[in-house]
Amino acid sequence: MYIKTGDTVIVISGSRKDKNKQGKVLKTFRDNETVIVEGVNVKKKITRDPNGKKASVDVEFPIHVSNVMLYDDKSKKGSRIGHTLKDGKKVRTLKTSGTELK
Repeated sequence: MYIKTGDTVIVISGSRKDKNKQGKVLKTFRDNETVIVEGVNVKKKITRDPNGKKASVDVEFPIHVSNVMLYDDKSKKGSRIGHTLKDGKKVRTLKTSGTELK
């Protein structure tokens, strides 16, 4: 999977309320290829507090990795990923601007 935790991504498809939103990847699930993005696909979950009262909590739910794209700050749009060799090591780079990812 080419998306890693901590990458900044933009949603390219999905519901109209989440499309074109950007955020940081909080967690990746390699087994079913989904990611949790900060502030995207937020739903209310009803839980009970220790006193027994109901409380609603906003929770980010996972979205499939094919619905997100790495976000390039220089060009202000989504970018594909490429790999280059630097000092004998493979480095992830953005295709649009050529900037290296950590």
